[in-house]
Amino acid sequence: MFCCQGQALRLERQRMMSFMWNIEVLVIALVVVRISHWLYQWSNPNVRCSGKLPPGSMGFPLIGETVDFFKPCGFLEIPSFFQNRMQRYGSLFRTNIMGSKTVICTDSDVIFEIFRQENQSFEHSYPDVFVKVLGKDNLFFKTGDIHKHLKKTTMHLIGSEGLKINMIRSMNQATRQHLNWKASEGTFDLRDAVSSLISSYMTTKLISNLKTESRAKLIDHFKAFNLDWIRSPFAPSTWKIIYDVLKARKGAMQVIKEALKKRKESREQHGDFLDTLLEEMEKEGSIYDEASVINLLLTIGVISKDTTSVATALMVNLLFKNPKVLTELKREHEAILQKREDKEAGVSWEDYKYNMTFTNMVINESLRLSNLGSILFRKALKDVEIKGYIIPAGWIVAVAPSVVHYNSQIYEKPLDFNPWRWEGKDLRSVTKTLMVFGGGTRQCVGADFAKLQMTVFLHHLVTTYDFSVVQACEMTRTPFPCITKDLLINISPKSPK
Repeated sequence: MFCCQGQALRLERQRMMSFMWNIEVLVIALVVVRISHWLYQWSNPNVRCSGKLPPGSMGFPLIGETVDFFKPCGFLEIPSFFQNRMQRYGSLFRTNIMGSKTVICTDSDVIFEIFRQENQSFEHSYPDVFVKVLGKDNLFFKTGDIHKHLKKTTMHLIGSEGLKINMIRSMNQATRQHLNWKASEGTFDLRDAVSSLISSYMTTKLISNLKTESRAKLIDHFKAFNLDWIRSPFAPSTWKIIYDVLKARKGAMQVIKEALKKRKESREQHGDFLDTLLEEMEKEGSIYDEASVINLLLTIGVISKDTTSVATALMVNLLFKNPKVLTELKREHEAILQKREDKEAGVSWEDYKYNMTFTNMVINESLRLSNLGSILFRKALKDVEIKGYIIPAGWIVAVAPSVVHYNSQIYEKPLDFNPWRWEGKDLRSVTKTLMVFGGGTRQCVGADFAKLQMTVFLHHLVTTYDFSVVQACEMTRTPFPCITKDLLINISPKSPK
């Protein structure tokens, strides 16, 4: 009897174990099916429209191809991320970077067309990390009519008329003064020197009545708030840089906020850009509030010195490595100086616009090789057909002018520094084959400012000083430009002829 009961219990236990095993197998199978379905959907995004997506790969789940995207390469190289995919898929391909479904374009005609369709089929858009660092209230991220109004306001400061009437004299004075200081210091970091001289006069143009202590504090914050954080999120150093940048941003915003409060209370006029913004704030239906005014002042203060100082350092580095170009540049500036009655007057607007053809060629070629705007982001507002493929609404479109600038079918020996390639050609900053400042309605509003400051710096450097390079500039791309060794130079006053 007891034997029969024991056998019955064993059979019941076996049936229960068999049942549980079947349940486990079923659950595992369901999980595998679900994960397989998710992986398939990740690799083959569902598009609610007729047409097909561009070829490409979405990479690993969640991180996509972000790791490959941020792999560093040399200064005069097209990043392997682009090269490998262009060879496999062509000039238009899909991917997933920084958590966004993205189509990347490297074709000059298509990029120019995307710029042309700004606010119609595409709008300005950047990954979330950019918004976090620069501030969600930053008008830089606004689109449509808001951006048009913002651009019009900013042009008062750094547009052609603003540069001609208010800025060029300050550029000359600051550049002359800072180079004079550096001549007595010995070896110095050129990028840091240009950043300092721009901050010295730009801070005053933005807010002219700051006390000495507040002004020095704001300049320090501007300098600490740089663009070095635009690199791989997987590098531990990136997050340290972002922390320091956010700290500098907070400090700068506090100084600007206090200045704004005092100006509103006093109602005094100082003829600076803060006055312009306060006038805009008081207009009916204004796009400006306190937060956006503070963020705009911060953005101009940071970007004006950061990108221009890097571009200037890379340009001088290229000149030093190419003595023939440097000799011709000196010849042009010496000729201008000889015709000038006041030798201390500095660069005039007329000189800049009409007498510096070769200088413009040097700057264009330097900017083409430097590729500081290596990749720019837009977002599709609707389903857009390009080259027989569909870019779905809401997807990010990343255009890569840097690939165009190194294209051997467009530029003969594209990696050579050859300003003479621009002889007799269009010297504008934006064409189908030169997009160093972006394009369309979102072309960088500071393009004229940057080129003028580079011109003024070159003029004072080559007409007043002899210089030698102590340490050449080194740079990698990730794919955004990242200086790994700064340009260190010595300058000494030229001997009187």
